[in-house]
Amino acid sequence: MEILAFGVQSDERPLIERAFEGHHQVRGLDVFLNADTAPIAAGHEVISTSVNCDLGAEVLAGLAAGGTRMVAQRSTGFNNIDLEVAERLGLTVARVSSYSPYSVAEFAWTLAMAVNRRIVRASTRTRDFDFRLDGLMGRDLHGRTAGILGTGKIGEAFARIAHGFGMRLLGWDVAENPACLELGMTYVPKERLLAESDLVTLHVPLLPETQHLIDAAALKTMRDDAILINSSRGGLVDTAALVDELREGRFTGVGLDVYEAEAGLFFLDKSLEAVDDDTLARLVTFPNVLVTSHQAYYTVDAVGQIIGTTVDNVLDYTAGRRSENVLVPRTPRS
Repeated sequence: MEILAFGVQSDERPLIERAFEGHHQVRGLDVFLNADTAPIAAGHEVISTSVNCDLGAEVLAGLAAGGTRMVAQRSTGFNNIDLEVAERLGLTVARVSSYSPYSVAEFAWTLAMAVNRRIVRASTRTRDFDFRLDGLMGRDLHGRTAGILGTGKIGEAFARIAHGFGMRLLGWDVAENPACLELGMTYVPKERLLAESDLVTLHVPLLPETQHLIDAAALKTMRDDAILINSSRGGLVDTAALVDELREGRFTGVGLDVYEAEAGLFFLDKSLEAVDDDTLARLVTFPNVLVTSHQAYYTVDAVGQIIGTTVDNVLDYTAGRRSENVLVPRTPRS
């Protein structure tokens, strides 16, 4: 059986090919799945998708009509998939429940340190042999407060690094993580966490109840000199409200690896095109903002685990097995 994989990065392609070797053929495409590209999948029983693929009702209907029976998503998040429609169409959908939490946690810290110590600005200057220190002053994070929204595996990994920095830890989640409590974390309401934290980082899934978790009111609750980091999902932050606050000169730094309207932009080369997203265009002009292209997960360790789990999900499907990764179970063939 040939599996069609959408949204495959060049670094990812050899890893996918090696992982499926001896099991199934796989053809990796650099295009993302959407209404225009869905016809390519015709005749493929199993496809694999990335988080920026469109698996809404129209696309899923097209896939089902073309003979697709299984979607193997190469990510933990699945907010891009209409699961109710997939179930109605009889499609099996599986995801990667977990992978290296260190990849995302370490990258979130990379963003935090980069905006705090003005690394991008300093690097740009020194390329022009400008070695002034004006505008490059940062702050010690030792002794300051880290507020972690979401204390699962990634949030815990971030907390361990923060503990190593000697920071006070505040947490917010639906359930307390015993490992974080052992680090000295205090769980508090979201409003208190935002008001007291020098560094706020987001590590929660994007769900209807977490959409714009950081909205205009939340942003106004934060300290004027706080650092905000989002390496989870773009929809957690109301970007328009964030731009409004940045215009007021607030925040020491903002590091975003995700953006709520990133589909159709991230993972693509738009350097020769006019980008009509005014919010993003304004966001990247602020000197205290660093935007990266959803790369926090992108380590050889994490990607290898993601692909390995994707292979297992496909093998489970062909064998009629079900694992914790299945979001919509297999339905009998008519």
